[in-house]
Amino acid sequence: MGTGPCDQEATVPEPSSTAANGAPRSLAEALRARDDAALAALLHARPDLLSPVPGDVTQLATRAGTRASVVRALDRLDRFALQTAEALAVAPDPCPYGVLESLLAGTGGGTPGNGTRAALPRALATLRDQALVWGGDEQLRLVRTARELLAPSASRPSPTGLGPTVAEATAGMSPTRIQEIVAAAGLPATHDPVSAVAALTGLFTDPARMSALLDQAPPEARQVLDRLVWGPPYGEVTANPAPPVRWLRDRGLLLPATTRTVVLPREVALHLRGGLAHRTPEPVAPEVAVQREHRPPLVDANAAGQALAALATVEELVKSWEHAGPPVLRAGGLSVRDLKRTAAALDADEPTAAFWIELAYAAGLLAADGEVDERYGPTPAFDDWRELPPAERWSALAGAWLPATRAAGAVGEQDPKGRTLAPLGPGLDRSAAPEVRRRVLELLAALPEGASPDPQSLLDRLSWERPVRGTSELRARLAGLTLTEAELLGVTGRGALSAPGRALLEHRDPAQPLAPLLPEPVDRVLLQADLTAVAPGPLARPLADVLAVLADVESKGGATVYRFTPGSVRRALDGGHTASDLHAFLAEHSATPVPQPLSYLIDDVARRHGRLRVGAASSYVRCDDDALLGEILADKRSASLGLRRLAPTVLAAQADPGTLLDGLRAMGYAPAAESHTGDVLVARADARRTPARAKPVPVPEGPPLPDETLLAAAVRAIRAGDLAATAVRKEPAAAAATAGGGGAAAGELPRTSAAETLATVQAAALTGSVVWIGYVNAEGAASQRVIAPVRVEGGFVTGYDHTADEVRTFALHRITGVAELADDQV
Repeated sequence: MGTGPCDQEATVPEPSSTAANGAPRSLAEALRARDDAALAALLHARPDLLSPVPGDVTQLATRAGTRASVVRALDRLDRFALQTAEALAVAPDPCPYGVLESLLAGTGGGTPGNGTRAALPRALATLRDQALVWGGDEQLRLVRTARELLAPSASRPSPTGLGPTVAEATAGMSPTRIQEIVAAAGLPATHDPVSAVAALTGLFTDPARMSALLDQAPPEARQVLDRLVWGPPYGEVTANPAPPVRWLRDRGLLLPATTRTVVLPREVALHLRGGLAHRTPEPVAPEVAVQREHRPPLVDANAAGQALAALATVEELVKSWEHAGPPVLRAGGLSVRDLKRTAAALDADEPTAAFWIELAYAAGLLAADGEVDERYGPTPAFDDWRELPPAERWSALAGAWLPATRAAGAVGEQDPKGRTLAPLGPGLDRSAAPEVRRRVLELLAALPEGASPDPQSLLDRLSWERPVRGTSELRARLAGLTLTEAELLGVTGRGALSAPGRALLEHRDPAQPLAPLLPEPVDRVLLQADLTAVAPGPLARPLADVLAVLADVESKGGATVYRFTPGSVRRALDGGHTASDLHAFLAEHSATPVPQPLSYLIDDVARRHGRLRVGAASSYVRCDDDALLGEILADKRSASLGLRRLAPTVLAAQADPGTLLDGLRAMGYAPAAESHTGDVLVARADARRTPARAKPVPVPEGPPLPDETLLAAAVRAIRAGDLAATAVRKEPAAAAATAGGGGAAAGELPRTSAAETLATVQAAALTGSVVWIGYVNAEGAASQRVIAPVRVEGGFVTGYDHTADEVRTFALHRITGVAELADDQV
């Protein structure tokens, strides 16, 4: 198999094979001419090239031209850089800078008002920096793989809307038909199809002659061209086309693509477009418009309120799962029923509830317990988190949200197998989410302080920065989710970036700017005669815990309203509190005198609490008041419990104790459970915790970005490997005496006998000279190295390795061969 163009692109020519004018003749040569900073910038922009570290510049160039790497690089280009690459894909190869400029800015002499000519050097520099374009300004070459991806074809139209060239469209056409087209176009006949195609191409690229030809076209024919000029360039025709189409086809202005379709040649389309490859070049990123401006203190105050609400919601969510958390689905995640139940408990819609669930999971506050009957529950980290000050608790939540790759907004969508994605389940990771969140916050930070953006202009900006179809759509969805989630969490207030959000973005502790904005916890409530209590702010921890048992939350907001009911008071009594405890607690924490109706309610429920006792027989009810038991038996609502009198003070039941307790309470009684010894059981459920669980690890989008240390080491290794691969060697004496023997071709490992290897490295150690060796390490990886031997003993050679830039020891039996460097290489 011959060497194709793609292989040639990264091939290292023989030394001194650079073109006479100094222009590189391959991508490898172009990369070799870069300085270390430029190579490091390439590896930073395309970190996939570092896995593993290339052995030399040739390997780097080859890897940079692979399809997967090029696709990844194209996905990360902005719109104008991508438009520049698309223009190069339809331009001649190589392409002079002036031709590229005319494709993007038109053939007119004036400078377009949108700044295309001014922005082109920046776009071209981006493509060069990422090794997608190489060559001088007069010989710009798009990497072969990128050209194949972006060039138009019948199965994959070009984003430019251009079709194939005349030469490509006539590749399978008969010579007779080509001569007929040439004659109809008014050109002289030629002796072969190649010159005929060249003459037709010359006609279509000559503005004066092309205009004269189009002036002869019927008006209907111009209308046909107008419909195809900006793409798609293909059109269907019948076996007997209309006269305008026939006129165009006869003169080659439309060429047959199949038996039923015709195509507009690229040269004709460019003439009709005025030389433009794109209808609307977009050289400048669209500005993010300001929708509304607010005073910064108002933004921060609003964000602080949202932060408090977020803390309360997450705490309420996790505490609601600490006794009997929802089960884990067999496929993983939360069921639809449990999501609806959680949303109702949080007084939120299902997407918002899914966000809070995923946020608590990302912060490590929720996890599955790992038991046989697996359920979700709080982790031990939740107890530590609750003890932190409010600002630090919010900082933990926000710090978990920003880098998380799980997207709660994907809940309800379907995976590739048609399964619905569930909260806490697999398939929610979107590796682009952290980058999009950070970019959205950066765009908000660039606006005037207190300004909220116009959402559509923000999406337009993100689409310009990553315009590839699929990538831009995903980023738009993630950006919309980011704006919603940031507002819920308090990173933004009224759509504008808050001071804590700005600190989060700048890697500062967001708790410091947030703490002064949060109100101090209060330890007093306002008790009212309508059996409600108003908490005028966030409650101190002990007060909040007891009040959550003693009363039900009726409404939330700036002030939380609690309502006392017989059921809530009974719940407190079931938890082990006595009536006197409750009276003392309310008196201590009420800013007003305890209302008489509330005192009566507590005393009334406490008086009736425990008069009935329920135990396990199957179950039974006992009471010292036999009249009360007679009343229960006579009540028709007790029929389902299967009660019968065993003694004047004892009723037996067919229902289990739990069902019997619920049934009697539904009838308006206040029974208490008792143990086998007759003592009242305290119905306080122990808070359940899962085993310690690590936070979910974000799924990165491709390889991680390398740090400065890794980049420097990689560049040094590539340079040293390149030195070893391209150094000029002397042929060994044995090889010189035997034609075709022993020597190594460029890029191949040297081959010498063990005795010759030992003799050569010993001589080099004595004279202090540098040699070139082939070496196979313990893992079987072969490499070429340039070393300066210092000591040879015990089957090992120790010397300075120019490849690794350090002193190393090599096993002699792993050296495949050795050669001296040419005199001018030492």
